[in-house]
Order: sequence, then structure tokens, then C-alpha cells
Amino acid sequence: MANKFLELLKTRDWLLADGATGTNLFEVGLQTGDAPELWNVDEPEKIYNLQKSFVDAGSDIILTNTFGGTRNRMKLHKAQDRVAEINAAAVKITKRVADQADRPVIVAGSMGPTGDIFEPVGSLSREDGIAAFREQAFALAEAGADVLWLETISAPEELEAAVTACSETGLPIVTTLSFDTNGRTMMGLTPADFARRVKELSPVPVAYGANCGVGASEMVTALQNMAMCSEEGDVLVSKSNCGIPEYVDGAIRYTGTPELMAEYARIAVDSGIKIIGGCCGTTPNHVRHMREALDNHTRGAKPSLDEIVSRLGEISNGARAMNEAGPLGAKPTEPVTGGGKKRRGRDPKRKAADDGKFPGEV
Repeated sequence: MANKFLELLKTRDWLLADGATGTNLFEVGLQTGDAPELWNVDEPEKIYNLQKSFVDAGSDIILTNTFGGTRNRMKLHKAQDRVAEINAAAVKITKRVADQADRPVIVAGSMGPTGDIFEPVGSLSREDGIAAFREQAFALAEAGADVLWLETISAPEELEAAVTACSETGLPIVTTLSFDTNGRTMMGLTPADFARRVKELSPVPVAYGANCGVGASEMVTALQNMAMCSEEGDVLVSKSNCGIPEYVDGAIRYTGTPELMAEYARIAVDSGIKIIGGCCGTTPNHVRHMREALDNHTRGAKPSLDEIVSRLGEISNGARAMNEAGPLGAKPTEPVTGGGKKRRGRDPKRKAADDGKFPGEV
């Protein structure tokens, strides 16, 4: 049977993904430190309503509410034995939304990092990492996901383990890293590093790119750096945060306006990115403006670094230096080890909610 996601990739010039899950759920009652994945069982209509609002706004791809759906994450909420139940419930909700749409809508099984650092720096073995991802991947696949969507990964060891596990399901794989530390991931990878390393994975994901990060200008710059080491026919993915988080009246609000996210969508297409969406802070209204922008946009020349900055805002010195150096100057790096000290790591999106500091995307 043909895969709906792969078929849509063949027939469309671009695809619009959805926006944020966690930051939008905070608006309807999710509390800091809560597991949004439990809402697939406890508050399914709230998940349905959010996802339907993204489809109504124009999204072609909806990620399931399963970012923290491995047993490693669910253990923080004493739900490590409910992985299959919670992930299957999430797919059921998203399939309901997709099936009711008047156009093809892709159900993407979201899989975030385990939150543990892999050996030899950390304590998580490759085998245990693969087992955790395998359990979640099969739960998503057997419930009917069209594609497995690995997001917010930072370390090459975790990426390889996740892809290995997901490959056993036979579903297409998409993977995105988060570049949020002066143009690099938390573990030191540059976008160009990633473009090289992704070709060494087995199987090679059908699409790859970046999500989360520190805003639209940094995101597009990262993807342009990644494209320097990509190959013809590669499908690039960009799912940018909606600006920068700021405290406003005691709550976190993101600075990106609907107009800025529309401009980001146009620049992303001109930069050769095929799958475009939003991450933290991106609401259905932002997505609606992105859809209108894409529907009415004629593809133009790839924007220069100066043009990206003038239209979307400043970028970090690290991101600028890597882009200006080109593919030969952006050499592969070794993962950051923190001086060899073993520690438990958490991805940037989930850390905020677990620590109770501010309600970031989860």
C-alpha cells in the first residue's frame, strides 16, 4: 500500500506542518510540570480541538501529542508502563482530525529525545535507548501513523539509536535537530555536521532539518548552512519557534507576530525548504498567515544572510560565522562532553516544563 506522506511529497512543491502543542495547551489548562501526553487519555477533546484548529488553518501535517512518549519520559510521571496506551490514544485523536479533513492530512508520530545522555558521557546504553524508541515507534506505527517524526534531538548517538529503532516499523522517518546554542545543538553539532551525518544513518530519513531553536532568522540560517552539505533531491524541514519567549504579565509570550511567521514561510520556500511549520509559541492564527503567504507566493531567489536579517531579525555570531564560512569552513565537530562529567540531560523544550521555570513547548 502506498504511503500517504510519500505520495504527498511527490505531488506538492511545499507542505505546511502545524505549530506548537505544549504552549497552546497551557492556554487551555495544562500546568507547568504536567505531562501533555497524559491528556491523550484524560483530555482527548482538547487535543482534538487544537489539532483541528491547525488543519482548519491550513496545516498539511499534524504531529501527534507524543513528544515525551518514551518510557524514559513517562517515568517522570509514573506512567512508564502506559507507553503503548498513551501513544495509541494520541494517534487515534490525530487520525480522527485527518480523516475529517477535506484534503490529505498527514499523521506524524512525534518522538522527542529520551532526556538521558548516552554512554560514554552519560549512563544510557545504546541498547536501552533503542529499546525505548522501539517501544514508542511500534505503538505509533501500529495505531496508524503515516510517518515517524523524530524532533529536538541534539546528540548523534541518540539520533542513530532512534533511527535504528524506527526503521524496524517500515514507516518513513523524518528527523529534526534543535540548533539553539550559537548555531549548534546542545551537544555541539552544526547544521552542516548534521547534513553530513544524516547520510550515514540506516535508513537515511526521507526528510531532515531543524525545529525549535531561537527564532525564525536563526532557523532559516541553520537550514541554509545545512543545505550547503545536502544533495539534490533532499527534502529539508524547518519548524521554527515563533520568535523569542518573554515574560509578559507573569506569563511567557513569544515575540513572533503572524506577519513575521508569514515572512518566514516565504523566505523558507525561497531557501529551498519543502516542509515548513512552527514550533514553540506558534498558534493556529500564525499558521493561517503562513498558509496564506505560501498560497500566494511565487518562489524567488535564495535570500542572502543580510536579507534574512533585515526581514526576520538578527542572528547569533556563531550562526553567521558558519554560514559565511560555507560548507568547507563548517567542519564536523565532536559532541560537547561537559568535561567528561556524567549527567542527566534534558532537551530544551521539555526542561522548562519539568523544572517549572517557564511554560515552554513540550
